[in-house]
Amino acid sequence: MTITNFAIVGGGWRAEFYMRIAKAMPDHFCISTMLVRNEEKGKAIEEQWGICTVRTMEELIVQTEHFDFVVVAVAKGGAQGVISQLSMNKIPVLIETPPATDLNGLVALYHSMPKGAQLQVAEQYLFQPLHAARIQLVSSGKLGDISHVQMSVAHEYHGISLIRQLLGVGFEEVTIRGEQIQSLISRGPSRDGGPETEGVVETSQQLATLRFGNKLAVYDFSRDQYFSWIRRSRIVIRGSQGEIVNEEASYLVDFNTPVHMDLRRVDKGHGGNLEGYYHKGIIAGERWLYLNPTAPARLSDEEIAIATSLLKMADYVTGASGSFYSLADAAQDQYLSLLMLEAIETGETVVSTRQIWAMEEEA
Repeated sequence: MTITNFAIVGGGWRAEFYMRIAKAMPDHFCISTMLVRNEEKGKAIEEQWGICTVRTMEELIVQTEHFDFVVVAVAKGGAQGVISQLSMNKIPVLIETPPATDLNGLVALYHSMPKGAQLQVAEQYLFQPLHAARIQLVSSGKLGDISHVQMSVAHEYHGISLIRQLLGVGFEEVTIRGEQIQSLISRGPSRDGGPETEGVVETSQQLATLRFGNKLAVYDFSRDQYFSWIRRSRIVIRGSQGEIVNEEASYLVDFNTPVHMDLRRVDKGHGGNLEGYYHKGIIAGERWLYLNPTAPARLSDEEIAIATSLLKMADYVTGASGSFYSLADAAQDQYLSLLMLEAIETGETVVSTRQIWAMEEEA
C-alpha cells in the first residue's frame, strides 16, 4: 500500500484533525513536517506527536521532495498569502474552508493562482457518511428531480455546499432573503468540553431562503447545534418522485407502489461483534449507499470526511482522479454565504452576480 506524505501549515485546532487521522491511518498517511511559526507550540507538537516542525515557509519549501502536497490550516484571514506562495512554487495545496473571508479576497486569490496550479479545498460536509449517503440516493434518480431542500445541519458556506450539491445547481443567479431570531438556551458544551456551571445564554437562529430559478432552499441554523445536547440537526430533500427526511427515505417505484426505508448506520464492534470498532457504512434496504473508505480506522464522522478529502487529494495529485472540490466551487459557496449573511443582517433581498470563477469554469 502506498503511503501519502503531506505537510501542514498551521498548528491549531483544525490541524489536530489531520494529525489524529494520520495517527489512526499509518498505512495511508504520514505527516512529513508542519510549519508552525510559534516555537513553543511547535516544540510541543514535536514532543506530543513526534512530527518534525519548521518555523518559516522557506524551510518548508526546501523539503518538497519529502511530501506530495501541503494542507493549509491557518486562521481564515491568513490563508491567501500562504496559498499563493505555495502555488507559485508548484506545490499542490489542499486548503481549509473558507478560501478567503470576503469577496475581494476570493477574487484576488482566484486571480493569483498560476496556470496549472494543483489546488483543492477540504470541504468535508459532502463526505460525512450520512450526507454522502443522501447525495448518493439523490444522484441515483430515485427521488426524481430535486426542487426543494431544507437545511439545518451546517453553518454558512458548509450549508451552502450541501444545498448546491443536493439541488444540482452550479453558478446560476440566486435570490436570497433572510432574517435572524434571538432567543435563550441553557448553557451547553463547547470545543473546550462540557459546561462548568448552570446558566442561560443568548443564541441566534439564522433563517434564509435561496431561490435558484425554480429550485428553493431553506437555510435554518444556530451554531448551538454543533455542540448542544438539546438542539438537533434536521434536513429535508424533496424530489418529484420522493423525499428524504433526516434518515428516512420515501419514493415511488411506480405510480401505485411507494417504498419507505431507513438510511441505517452500520457500525462494527457492537455487542458480540469482533470485527473491531469502526463505522462501516450506510445501508438502505438491500443497497449500500455509502461505504467508509477509511475503515477500519476508529474515526469520528468529521474525521472520516476530512480523511476522505486527503484520500481524494492523494489521487488528484497523482492524476488518478480529477477535481473533487475546486477553488471555483469553494469560492461560489463562500460568496453565496456572504450574500446570505448580508440578507440576514439587513433584512433586504440580495441577488448574486456572476463572478470570475463562474465565467472561467463554464467557459
